[in-house]
Order: sequence, then C-alpha cells, then structure tokens
Amino acid sequence: MIDSDEKPPNPTKLTQTKQRWAEEGRFLTGRSARPQTERLPPGQHLVKDWPVLDLGMQPQIELEDWKLKIMGAVPHPTIWDWAGFNAQPQSHFVSDIHCVTTWSRYDNRWDGVSTRHLLEAVRPLPDAKFVLLHSQDNYTTNLTLEDFATQDALIAHHWEGKLLSAAHGGPVRLVVPHLYFWKSAKWISKIEFITDNHPGFWEVRGYHDRGDPWKEQRYTND
Repeated sequence: MIDSDEKPPNPTKLTQTKQRWAEEGRFLTGRSARPQTERLPPGQHLVKDWPVLDLGMQPQIELEDWKLKIMGAVPHPTIWDWAGFNAQPQSHFVSDIHCVTTWSRYDNRWDGVSTRHLLEAVRPLPDAKFVLLHSQDNYTTNLTLEDFATQDALIAHHWEGKLLSAAHGGPVRLVVPHLYFWKSAKWISKIEFITDNHPGFWEVRGYHDRGDPWKEQRYTND
C-alpha cells in the first residue's frame, strides 16, 4: 500500500524552476530519434562531469542503518539490509545518463543488483503492473513493470568502481538508462509494486509519465 503519511519535499528554487520549464515546454526540439542509430537523444548535450541535482537535501545514510523495503503486490514483503543486499548476485553494466535538463554523460560503469534478479527474488503478483520508488528524502517516481525490468536496469551501489556518494544517491539508487534520469531515483528506501499507476513527484508537476529521451518525452503534453 502507498504510504499516506509521506509528505513531498518542500519546494526549492530548482523545483520551482523545473516546474516552470514544464509549463513553458522549455528545451523541446520537436524531434524524435531511434536509440539504435542515434546515441544522443534530441535536445541533449554531452558533459564529462556528473552534475548534481536534488530537491534541496542529500540524506546521509550509514551503511549499517540502510534498509530496502520491497513491498506492495508481492507474496512476501522483503527487507534487505546492507549485508543482505550485497549477498545477492551482483551485476556490472555500462550505460549512458540522459537528464531531462538536457545533459547526457556516456559510458558510466555501474555495479549493483539487477532489477531482473530482484523480480525473480520477490516474484510480484500477476496484477502488479507498476513500480513506485520511494526515496529517503520522500521523493517518489513511477515506472511500468516493463521499464523497471529492462535488461540493463539495476539497483546500483557503485559508480566507476567507487561506492556511490551521497550527492549522487548513495548508498543505493536505481539506474534505468533508457529513460530520463529523474526516473532513476536516488537514496532508495522502498520499492513498491502496485496494480494501478501512481504518478510521482515530478510526474504531478508537469513531467511525462514515462520519460523516453529518444521520443523527447520531457513533459506531460509532449
């Protein structure tokens, strides 16, 4: 069940600016592309650093205190602590980042637990069609089960051979490379399998429900 006591983060200047971008349709080019032939999606530019974007806070979570709750439409709700999470089979992927604010970064090396393994471990019920991600800062974002289960999606704890920093969502964040990166929630605390779609923080503020960079699905009315 979706927690009713979770409150969204307080609006920051960046939040208000990005909400205005959605209202204005900022950065839209009107183009579309195929990921198989065009690596850089429409309207994006390459960067070599990794910009930090958040909602005004960066939770500091000690590894011994970290827990991941897997709940909702699953036969047996599960909690992984840090040791239990790292005892799962580990995956290593290289993928690109595409941020809705128009920057992209190529060839990021990730280590973590694949979402496909998580699905095998918890076996969501047949009527589970969506995933709602909850973060330590009360951020949420929604995905279809199909998007969550893509081949190179993972729950990452390392980037470029180092533990994820707090600024970039550590100890653990989701990485779903084929969607804009706001879907790859930082500081994950809960993964909730749900039967009906439930828009998250940015989705109720004018951002697209799915967020495919090659279709330039930045905003709700794209």
